[in-house]
Amino acid sequence: MNNAGIIIEGPNVAHSAGAEHHGHEHHEQHFIWKYIFSQDHKMISKQFLVTGMIWAVIGALMSVFFRLQLGFPDSTFPIMEKFLGDWAKGGKLTPEFYYALVTMHGTILVFFVLTAGLSGTFANLLIPIQIGARDMASPFMNMLSYWFFFASSIIMLVSLFVETGPASGGWTTYPPLSALKEASLGSGLGMDLWLLSMALFVVSSLLGGLNYISTILNMRTKGMTMTRMPLTIWALFFTAVLGVLSFPVLFSGVVLLIFDRNFGTSFYLSEIFIGGKALPHIGGSAILYQHLFWFLGHPEVYIIMLPGMGMASEVLSTHSRKPIFGYFAMIISLIGITLLAFLVWAHHMFVTGMSPFLGSIFVLLTLLIAVPSAVKVFNWLTTMWRGNIRFNPPMLFAIGFVSLFISGGLTGLFLGNSAIDIHLHDTYFVVAHFHIVMGVSAFFGMFAGIYHWFPKMFGRFMNNTLGYIHFFITLVGAYLIFWPMHYEGIAGMPRRYYDFSAWETFKHFQDINAFISIIATIVFFAQLLFVVNFFASMFRGRKVTTMNPWGSTTLEWTTPINPGHGNWEGDIPDVYRWPYDYKDDGNGGDFISQTTPLRPGEESH
Repeated sequence: MNNAGIIIEGPNVAHSAGAEHHGHEHHEQHFIWKYIFSQDHKMISKQFLVTGMIWAVIGALMSVFFRLQLGFPDSTFPIMEKFLGDWAKGGKLTPEFYYALVTMHGTILVFFVLTAGLSGTFANLLIPIQIGARDMASPFMNMLSYWFFFASSIIMLVSLFVETGPASGGWTTYPPLSALKEASLGSGLGMDLWLLSMALFVVSSLLGGLNYISTILNMRTKGMTMTRMPLTIWALFFTAVLGVLSFPVLFSGVVLLIFDRNFGTSFYLSEIFIGGKALPHIGGSAILYQHLFWFLGHPEVYIIMLPGMGMASEVLSTHSRKPIFGYFAMIISLIGITLLAFLVWAHHMFVTGMSPFLGSIFVLLTLLIAVPSAVKVFNWLTTMWRGNIRFNPPMLFAIGFVSLFISGGLTGLFLGNSAIDIHLHDTYFVVAHFHIVMGVSAFFGMFAGIYHWFPKMFGRFMNNTLGYIHFFITLVGAYLIFWPMHYEGIAGMPRRYYDFSAWETFKHFQDINAFISIIATIVFFAQLLFVVNFFASMFRGRKVTTMNPWGSTTLEWTTPINPGHGNWEGDIPDVYRWPYDYKDDGNGGDFISQTTPLRPGEESH
């Protein structure tokens, strides 16, 4: 489908594909419309990325603070009092604020960084320019999606400064702790703000997701069939589908929790006594909230993982100079992951007293989801096999993504088994598993994408030397932090405890905890190095001099080095090929762009 005639509306902008006024010719926009309330998908992607990076630094700093408490429970750190004030009087965290930090760290990293920061950045940047569209289906809705996320961010930030402290019921905010205002300090106003923030966050995700789906289905350029789309676009498409189907369930769970907290309902509360006095709540079920939360919570894992999978596929193929291995198998495995992601949520709930028969069904489905994941891993490894690999920062992070996905995923086989999970549930084994597989590996997918598409975003390259330092410290550090936690978890060490030194059983892990805390602090500073590299390269980086610096086949590299609002200066190019034609082009080159017509006798993929 050609996009000629699609009008893009925005302040001072009105142009159509093939019309006289192309993106680079319209008169200069006002600063506010160009940079703040922009409807250009490329600017919105930068807004998501920078907001996500700010949150990533805040969330990571929180983990450094509570790791200092875990690693050195008897020490004081005056610097903490400077940052946290009364919550760390004398340089030592209070137990209440420790739990609040754990809660906010999880919330920020899972939702604000790895969901909004990752999908919001790369879906906005890549969907139009990889499928051949002037912009999103609804640029205005796209702008609203960012501003709802921004409003959600502000409310979450404000909750950090409330007198009773931010929400502290764990990032999952299970009732009854989260449903009763008198349960703890962190169940007060901070929890109401957390719930309001999450409600706005869901609105942002739905606005974005519906836009991404409709753009991919309706606005592909001529010749861009579904089976000629890059795997990045397939992954972002299924990510949006997962979000649109599962986020409303979290929204309903959050609304019911707001009702329980403020309007005297009993959706999640029943027969609770505080100080020997019975509360008037009866008939609710705390387990209902867990079902609603995890019905989003497990697809959420793949909402975080799929963009990384798509970008890793793209980066591995481009920098191995080889076609992706098993393109259709990759698409089918994405479909398999998307379907199964909705059928495995109760593996988070094996210890809630569910029927063992029902548990066995969730075990089967959980272990089954390893199959499409294994297909992807096999295809990534065979894509690299005997390739002409360039070991640059984007490629190293993509390889790191595969490594972490394998090692983190393997421990999921333990937790997916209900009999073993009863022992390992809520221990450091779970912390290690999900941090490696959906925390660090998703970050590696994100870093691969940032290093790879930075030239398209800003017309400059990031510094390679700083990129190598960032990669090696982060990869080695991630394994040194989370690998020992598996052993602590097998020994039964519970997560979210403030101080383990009071237990004889866990005392002998104190040296390991101190070691983990030191490495976590070093890795945090390596991320600051990345932030410096990112912002310095925006203004001082080596300039891109060719439209296609990586020698890539996909459409985004046919746009100008700094594309205007509308992406292509002339007509949108037509597509004739699949996106991974890395082969001899007959003129000494090793790739053929999607826009190159087929040679006589050559078959389209």
